[in-house]
Amino acid sequence: MDLPVAVSAPSPAVHPSSGWSAYPRFLWQLLVLSTDGSALFYAWMTALTAVALVGANAWAQQLVQGMTVTGMTDHVSWGLYIANFTFMVGVAAGGVMMVIPAYVYGDRKMHAVVIIGEMLAVAAIVMAMLFVLVDLGRPDRFWHLVPGLGQFNWPFSMLAWDVLVLNGYLLLNLHICGYLLYTHFLGRAPAPRWYVPFVFLSIAWAISIHTVTAFLYSGLGGRPLWNSALLAPRFLASAFVSGPAFLVVAMHVAKRFAGLALTGRPVHVLVGILKVTVLLNLFMVLSEVFTEFYGGGAHTASARYLFVGLHGHHALVPWIWTAVALNVFSAAMLYLPGIRERAGLLVLACALTFVGVWIEKGMGLVIPGFIPSTLHEIVEYRPSLTEWKVTAGIWAFGLLVYTLAIKIAAPILSQGHEHEA
Repeated sequence: MDLPVAVSAPSPAVHPSSGWSAYPRFLWQLLVLSTDGSALFYAWMTALTAVALVGANAWAQQLVQGMTVTGMTDHVSWGLYIANFTFMVGVAAGGVMMVIPAYVYGDRKMHAVVIIGEMLAVAAIVMAMLFVLVDLGRPDRFWHLVPGLGQFNWPFSMLAWDVLVLNGYLLLNLHICGYLLYTHFLGRAPAPRWYVPFVFLSIAWAISIHTVTAFLYSGLGGRPLWNSALLAPRFLASAFVSGPAFLVVAMHVAKRFAGLALTGRPVHVLVGILKVTVLLNLFMVLSEVFTEFYGGGAHTASARYLFVGLHGHHALVPWIWTAVALNVFSAAMLYLPGIRERAGLLVLACALTFVGVWIEKGMGLVIPGFIPSTLHEIVEYRPSLTEWKVTAGIWAFGLLVYTLAIKIAAPILSQGHEHEA
């Protein structure tokens, strides 16, 4: 097994002694790296912190006043929070698309940037868990889901499976990133036995986290919109769109503002993946639409409400058609000649794809599943200002975590580029 070139030949200025005594110095260096930067870096971090604090304040008000400050009701009990949770689990799973070419297909030029995908998985899982937390009316009762303390109901409850796979995926990626960073700090090449098996395990685990999330929906028999065997494959296809799309944008931003030469071969590989997965995702959505509309019947009410409105109710119609337009337009852009070398157009295409999947897989999937209700009543849902503030705060916190992670990993990424050159 080849070692990743980013850490195979570290050459730090100081080689600290190994063992537990080096660990506090390692943590101190992480703190120094994460807080040292240019004026633009401080402005970016200050803006993210401010938005995150606004979100925290909105959540505090929600805790005091109750879920009545949200747009959710007894009829539509999952809203903007769970829509974002579903999407972020896909982004976390999509982060593995940096790992597969490097370790499964032996592409050595991808080794230097594998840690970017792993760190994206960490940030996305943290965001996903936060979206679940803010969706709980009584977060202090979360201990009921903790094995040994509450009634975990494993293996019968899909929520129990979700808790296991999400936390397991987070720990896997934390171990991989932490180990590679620590060995680089010590000036040693990482031992394959301590991270390579976990890399392969993370690939399988990435598929499991979104499969379990899909099963949470498709296992609810009272919601016909979600009762599809295609839901899990569709979730995975969209994950392998949103993850690579975000990574392409992140690498171009890091190159532009941090001077990290991360484009080139990694971007070419990710764009090649996107060209396939974006069409596959569109095909699966088209298949679902055909099945719902061609056959007809009462069970298609949710799909009709989503795409054309139902009995004068059409709150989600602009959302879904915006998503369709973004996905189709960005897919066409990805097939433009020389798109890989046209950085501006490529970043725009990936950003449009990311937003399109966020709408289609979030608001376009979660909300219409509740409309009409099991009592055949139509109660529309519109996110409240509090929900938008909390959501913006979590997104800002996630971007803050990912920015710090890239900042910390910069020495490994720069060294990997030098080794490749």
